[in-house]
Parts: sequence; structure tokens; C-alpha cells
Amino acid sequence: QVQLVESGGGLVQPGGSLRLSCAASGFTFSMYAMNWYRQAPGKERELVAGISSTGVITNTADSVKGRFIISRDNAKDTVYLQMHSLKPEDTAVYYCNARLVRLVYWGQGTQVTVSS
Repeated sequence: QVQLVESGGGLVQPGGSLRLSCAASGFTFSMYAMNWYRQAPGKERELVAGISSTGVITNTADSVKGRFIISRDNAKDTVYLQMHSLKPEDTAVYYCNARLVRLVYWGQGTQVTVSS
């Protein structure tokens, strides 16, 4: 069955870094665009970063531009989100998303908490 399993979340101090990973299985990973979303308490889920199936095209939200980098390894069926200069407002549950036209899959999420 389709699985997206996020890992790498945790508690980090402001200014720190984390790298999230999302391991995919059960579908042809290299055909799918991959995205990272996040949802903070009381807020709507928002798109943080996306990457095309080949990894050539990436985009990031203005709120994280210059601090977060999305990448993928199609040989490992894994997408990453490298996060630097973390701020308290980055605190949220981060979700991995796979998309191919109308096919959409979600992971279960990983908590990132930025606090001193």
C-alpha cells in the first residue's frame, strides 16, 4: 500500500536547523511531484515547498525562502526538507505530500517545535 513516512522532527532552539525526511513506498515515486506542507495550531495547512518529479524545479513559500531547501533522491524514494534559521513561527506539524494529476497522497506528519 501507499506510504509516506516523515521523520526528523523535534524540538530545536531558535536559529537552529533540522532536516526532515519523507520515505515513500507503494507507488512510483519518480513520477510524482512532492511537497511539504505545515499546519500550526489554529491555522490552515499551508504549502511550504515543492519539487518536480525530476527535481529540476523547486519552489518555496515566501515565509521560508532563503531558509528552507527541498530536495529529493529518486534512487531512495525520499524527499527532504532542510530547514535553517528556524523561528518560533515555524512551529507546526509538517506533512509530506505526493501529487500526480488527481492522485494525492499524504503522510502522517512530524512535529517541529522551535522554542528556547
